[in-house]
Amino acid sequence: MRAPITWIREYAHLDADVDSSKLYEALIRAGLEVETVEKFGPEISGPVVVGRVLSVVPEPQKNGKTIYWCRVDCGEEANAAASEPAGPGEPGSRGIVCGAPNVAPGANVVVSLPGAVLAGGFQIASRKTYGHVSDGMICAEDELGIGDDHTGIIVLPDADDSGRPLVPGEPALPYLGTSDEVLDIAVTPDIGYCLSIRGLARESAQAFGAPFTDPVSVPVPDASAGGFPVRLDTPACPLFVAVTVSDIDPARPSPRWLRDRLKMCGVRSLGLAIDVTNSVMLEFGQPIHGYDGDLLTDGIIVRQAHPGEKLTTLDDVERVLDETDIVIADGTGPIGLAGVMGGQTTELSPTTTKVVIEAAYFDPVHIARTAKRHKLPSEASKRFERGVDPGAAYAAAHRVADLLVELGGGVKQAGETVAGTVPPMPAQHIDAQLPARILGHPVPDEQVVSILRASGVRVEQSGGELALLPPTWRPDLVDPYDYVEEVGCKIGFDVIAPVVPKAPAGRGRTISQQARKALNWVLPTAGFTEVISFPFCSREEIENLGVPSGDERLDLVRLANPLADTSPELRTTLLPGLFGAVARNLSRSQDVLAIYEQGLVFFGPVGEAPIVSVEHAPAASELAAISAALPRQPRHLACVATENSSLGPSWSRAVRFADLAAHTVGLEFAKRNVEHAPWHPGRCAELSVAGRVIGYAGELHPRVLEVFRLPAHMAAAEIDLDALIAAAPGPGQLPTLSTYPVAKEDVSLIVDADVPQAEVAAALREGAGELLESLALFDVFTGCNIPEGKKSLGFALRFRAHGRTLTDAEAAAARDAAVAVAVERFGAIHRVA
Repeated sequence: MRAPITWIREYAHLDADVDSSKLYEALIRAGLEVETVEKFGPEISGPVVVGRVLSVVPEPQKNGKTIYWCRVDCGEEANAAASEPAGPGEPGSRGIVCGAPNVAPGANVVVSLPGAVLAGGFQIASRKTYGHVSDGMICAEDELGIGDDHTGIIVLPDADDSGRPLVPGEPALPYLGTSDEVLDIAVTPDIGYCLSIRGLARESAQAFGAPFTDPVSVPVPDASAGGFPVRLDTPACPLFVAVTVSDIDPARPSPRWLRDRLKMCGVRSLGLAIDVTNSVMLEFGQPIHGYDGDLLTDGIIVRQAHPGEKLTTLDDVERVLDETDIVIADGTGPIGLAGVMGGQTTELSPTTTKVVIEAAYFDPVHIARTAKRHKLPSEASKRFERGVDPGAAYAAAHRVADLLVELGGGVKQAGETVAGTVPPMPAQHIDAQLPARILGHPVPDEQVVSILRASGVRVEQSGGELALLPPTWRPDLVDPYDYVEEVGCKIGFDVIAPVVPKAPAGRGRTISQQARKALNWVLPTAGFTEVISFPFCSREEIENLGVPSGDERLDLVRLANPLADTSPELRTTLLPGLFGAVARNLSRSQDVLAIYEQGLVFFGPVGEAPIVSVEHAPAASELAAISAALPRQPRHLACVATENSSLGPSWSRAVRFADLAAHTVGLEFAKRNVEHAPWHPGRCAELSVAGRVIGYAGELHPRVLEVFRLPAHMAAAEIDLDALIAAAPGPGQLPTLSTYPVAKEDVSLIVDADVPQAEVAAALREGAGELLESLALFDVFTGCNIPEGKKSLGFALRFRAHGRTLTDAEAAAARDAAVAVAVERFGAIHRVA
């Protein structure tokens, strides 16, 4: 909201010493987000003064043009410095050549004297022209940069607003009304009443304890039907005021003061009738719509739209309406999208002479949904969806009518229509000391009452209890704590001492939080970089992973209002997001990648959640029903890695990633070869703990790499992190770390080629006993010295004891026990160097 300070001062009678900086600070203390204070006005420097034309001599030229040689009184000092002083016995003046036909003796004009610099850097100097030395310039609007009119010079009034006569030689710019300071305020949704000069003036007056004159001085009367017929067929429009003005002169332009005000507020001038409705909207905060009365058929009906109805709005777009939209209709059908934008069929035009003025109140939720559905935000919808003042509708309609009469020469018809009534406001009772208790700051009862009454609240005090009724422009005052906030804003939160409450003793991080924190330390240390992607995807992306029909990853949850139509569902796997991150890095020549992400995935179906009232806390049963309706959303952990010769094959890094995740929570994955999309058949390891499948790791399928345009031999791993943490030992079961040295033993075993290495590793782990700290495969070898149909598996075993250092004999005995189980179970041959 852009608000000229001079306009605010018309209703907030601030002291003269309250400048823009003080007003800026006061409004910020009151809770408004004042972003900037901008200077508005022409870029003019040097002497620009009031001049009084003493004489005018027309001088026709050979080219058919007539110029006017004028003697202008520009003040004693300027007259004395004239290049061609006045003749003997004549009053002091300067000679100026003027080409405007409306220059006349006795007129007060705007004179730019030599040394002035006008808009566009135009410098004024005395110069000889048409046989005279022109000692200045009598200015038109466009020459000062305050308008586009060049048909004649600016003629000032004889006196200012107080009746004081204008004096030649005094500065002229103050009389042009073009220099002002404009506040640019970001109005938050809870204070929609500040989307008006009226609301900002009230806040300004209250901030400085200054008198406030409310432009809404007439309440909405009882329903009447003496004007243009109106029928309300929807409860979403409880009030509609219609006033008609006829015989408007369509040729009359908007006066400069009106155009300047609109320009300062960031609104284009579109003609007198539209300018007046826009001006009143900015002034009162009440959106106004004008209909060409000669184009209306029968009466106005406010109703819900019929499914499939169409309306061409003022932006030349034909819109298909929804049955939840509110429309303004007449005998021909819809003529406006209520509270959002009017229709073309009854649009005001340069030939309009009869205007039916609409000032109505519409339900904020309906307007917000309609504007969002049609992607049609407007100044009207912005105000209606925040809640306008229904009590201002009648006064706003008549303000528009009065201006059209005054500026457009129209006639206000005697009859008027008031359909419906002002909706009642919610009453509330609070303890007078509630603000003091909540704010932690002493606030006497008298101050609470004074602040609320200044905010327009009707207050009745009975002992220590206050009965409150908010004004019609404050739909945000509903709960007792809304009134506490209002008192705090008006006192100023800067004067309330911040007291941080003592936090109750906590129980520390949960097991899940500890595990996730540990992973975010271990994985980057091992060379993996964390990324965060949006949790959105498309069905096409999931199908491109090669996911078979019936897989739960195809049970997608579709969003009602997605950020992008290309990603309308919630992800069931982290891999597409990681693939996108790889593609972006590759496009920037970053091809050595090992990235990971942990985040939620979502599996349908979605139940139907109950609509819970906001007037009280939801019951436990309501919370349970809401929770049951939510989709299942476990937390997953996934990584992708590109092939790099110096770091080993990509699949090994994916498997190492999974092992690191398991080791971090005190577990070891059992692995077996399976086929599972999107991994390469024969190069995919199923990861399980105690027989439960937790995830998968391995090289990605070439077809998947091709579809997603990823490099060859890229690998990935994805783990159900919630299931992994749930399977981890409890707090009292986590292994303690030993400070004693580790004993390293390596073994190479020859087994049949079809024996899974994971089963051999399980046998070694079983035989090694409690001293085994870790076991890892480091070599798979076939060929020279290895019989056909056999393979050699190399394992690194690490032994450690608690409370003592292992001897070589103890480590060797544990190694031999491990080998013995492998020999017994698989017929393994222990290769000894």
